Amino acid sequence: MKLFTWSIAPNPRRVEIFLREKEIEIPTEDVGVPGKAFLKSKFLEKHPHRRVPLLQLDDGSYIAEAMAICRYFELQFPEPSLMGIEPQEAATIDMWERLAEGEGMQSISEFYRNSKNWFADRSIAGHTKSFEQIPELIKRGTARLGLFYEKFDAQLDNNEFVAGSYFSVADITTLCTVDFASFSNFGIPKHCKNLTRWYDAVSQRSSVSIR
Repeated sequence: MKLFTWSIAPNPRRVEIFLREKEIEIPTEDVGVPGKAFLKSKFLEKHPHRRVPLLQLDDGSYIAEAMAICRYFELQFPEPSLMGIEPQEAATIDMWERLAEGEGMQSISEFYRNSKNWFADRSIAGHTKSFEQIPELIKRGTARLGLFYEKFDAQLDNNEFVAGSYFSVADITTLCTVDFASFSNFGIPKHCKNLTRWYDAVSQRSSVSIR
């Protein structure tokens, strides 16, 4: 078994934090080109999915996408629970994790891939076909990120963690989104006190602070 990652990318980090929370150790291989915003050509040629994280199983098959990989390990190692146990609990975690990815991670990705020169002809990940950047998406991504911050700040007004009373994959995706946004100088707005309180707390977890 092997996990293909990329040290500078937020999606592989989601899986890495998840595995550290579970205290699961598996071999990993960083397939990013050092100092460049590219994956290594040998990896791209071998794996049509062309994205990371990617989990290679012992039988040679592969599982792609961060939450699919996390689900694979959650079912094998249910403790500590990071994806919920009871139906409503699991659905609530899933809901907020999907909101974090769809309204947060995708928003900053929209900004990032349409504003940086090294993504000039590949604004959509995972394809050999060229996709030109769309300048209008820079403004839209920024606006969407602001709405994400507002929504999650309100959610954390009465919750210690994003989806309730304990740390879950919803917190992992939210944290990786905030850090990715901060990398592009879009940190948590000062008025989002609840989100800031949450961020300061979860950033101290050993699974998060190890980089």
